[in-house]
Amino acid sequence: MNVGTSPVARPGGLPQDIEWRLPSHPRSVGRARTLLRTQSSSWRLPEDAVETAVLLLSELMTNACRHGHASPGREISARCVLRGTTLRVEVSDAGSGLPRLLAAGPDDESGRGLALVAALAQAWDAGPRPCGIGKTVWFELAVPAVG
Repeated sequence: MNVGTSPVARPGGLPQDIEWRLPSHPRSVGRARTLLRTQSSSWRLPEDAVETAVLLLSELMTNACRHGHASPGREISARCVLRGTTLRVEVSDAGSGLPRLLAAGPDDESGRGLALVAALAQAWDAGPRPCGIGKTVWFELAVPAVG
């Protein structure tokens, strides 16, 4: 699996910004989790924030794989930006439909991902990508200042 990585150097080291481009395939969900854990370690983020971020990234990546309606060869991008005490994670795909919170029943097998994002994230939203193709879904988490 090829992974495109684009680290962006910023004056003073912050904000820190990295993006991964992954195939629109279920295996990419696990790969994105691994990449975020590795990056979070280099940013020295606390473990509890990392685990929450990894869980929520997994939900957004799963939604992008299931509902992104990507044509063959299209990729999903995952971007992480650490700015001060805020970690922002974005997932972009080529799908046009914006996600919405569902009221999943106790017997439903899906429909809880965005509710989890809404409950655990400091903020989240979705919108069309600036290029006009697809959408970006993002969340933000508060993290202690890194040294």
